[in-house]
Amino acid sequence: MAKQRVEREKPPARLEEMRIELARRIAAHARAEGDTFTEVPGLMLYRRSAPTACASATYEPGLVVFVQGQKRINLGGSTYLCDESNFLLTSVDLPVVSQVIRATEKEPILALLLKLEMPVVREILSQDEFHVAEESTGPRGMTIGTTSAELLGACIRLLDLIDAPRDIPFLSNLIQREVIYRLLCSPQGKHLRAIATLGEQSHRTAKVIEWLRVNYAKPLRVEELAAIARMGVSTLHHQFRSLTAMSPLQYQKQLRLHVARERMLNEGLDAASAAFEVGYESASQFNREYSRFFGQPPMRDVKARRYASAVPAR
Repeated sequence: MAKQRVEREKPPARLEEMRIELARRIAAHARAEGDTFTEVPGLMLYRRSAPTACASATYEPGLVVFVQGQKRINLGGSTYLCDESNFLLTSVDLPVVSQVIRATEKEPILALLLKLEMPVVREILSQDEFHVAEESTGPRGMTIGTTSAELLGACIRLLDLIDAPRDIPFLSNLIQREVIYRLLCSPQGKHLRAIATLGEQSHRTAKVIEWLRVNYAKPLRVEELAAIARMGVSTLHHQFRSLTAMSPLQYQKQLRLHVARERMLNEGLDAASAAFEVGYESASQFNREYSRFFGQPPMRDVKARRYASAVPAR
């Protein structure tokens, strides 16, 4: 299994001070476990005070800046290890399995999550003053990078708006534009540019991903997907795997399993009902694929997750 992470070096004093300051502000506003929504559009804060079991989720295009703790995220066959020196950038909807692996009551994992708006990315890229080198290879839809002082500074100013709600309508968009600009200028910027640039193969492949996200329960016909992307079947397979680390069929399967798991947890569906709701024609096939992917049969897995969420963090 491939692992991706950024080599850790001792950060400069100013960078470390800014990270500590951002961690302090996140902790002050995110006192509850899990996700904390804010009044700033697209901004969410995250806190966990103990390691967690593996959890399935679909990551939307967005930025996660980690300032404390460590989290492991699996996408297809790739593993991303994120700690206080990293940010995680996702440019398309991706089904993942994530796990907090370092967090305590004294030093919980803390992170800032910001949804990225592709129209804003395109608007910045369209400006004559913005120049970037051409990329010859298709980038992955998820990547990690080393957080810079400039990015931390923009994030701190974004959190300042939580305490100044009157400023949100006037300053939120400006600061979020700066965040996007900093990302586009980073080595990881190619991952955003490829998706945002109209006509690029990655952008056309992203349209297929969007279609699958909405129509995951429908039968998959690769020829129809290729027509959506306006490319040949073999080219689509190559581009799709490059972007998501899996084939369209694998993507649909994982998406179905993730949705079924959440519906069993949140809506109380039994395994057979969940299987048919997400598009499976055979409950036994669903049970086999679910067990293979999550490590145990559906209802046993759901019971274990409910028990884990009911146990308070220590």
